[in-house]
Amino acid sequence: MESGDQPQPLPTPTLPPPHPQAQPPRQQLSQHLSGSLSFSSHLSTEDEDMSKSAIFSYRAKEEEIEKRKKEVRERVISQLGRIEEETKRLALIREELEMLGDPMRKEVAVVRKKIDAVNKELKPLGQICQKKEREYKEALETFNEKNKEKVQLINKLMELVSESERLRMKKLEELSKNLESVQ
Repeated sequence: MESGDQPQPLPTPTLPPPHPQAQPPRQQLSQHLSGSLSFSSHLSTEDEDMSKSAIFSYRAKEEEIEKRKKEVRERVISQLGRIEEETKRLALIREELEMLGDPMRKEVAVVRKKIDAVNKELKPLGQICQKKEREYKEALETFNEKNKEKVQLINKLMELVSESERLRMKKLEELSKNLESVQ
């Protein structure tokens, strides 16, 4: 029940008014026995009393039913209010849960995007490195070959210089002998 509602008192039953002219029991009996008209009027009063009693009883039951309907309606409204509050509370809890998981997902997504971007940059760089490595190996091989060739040429030069010196010395010796012989 709501706080402002107070139970309403049941209406007091209305009794049928007493017979307009109360007759002594003897007269009643004689009227009752004397004729069918009196008998039927007595029955109709009795029927009327029974009808009124039935109507009163019906109204009392209707009022009781209405009262109970009102109580049930109020309990239903109260339950619906609590359910609505619980629904709102659960919705807030769900939002909080989603917010808790959300930042991590965003951070993970950002890091994954960065990884993908770096991978895209690494792929051509890796190809460039492999190409440069091949070029380096080829250049190193060429350098080593040229270096060997240089060493061989230097050795040949040394031999030639040595031979040249030997030949010149020999020639100088000859000239020196020739000169001595001329003197």
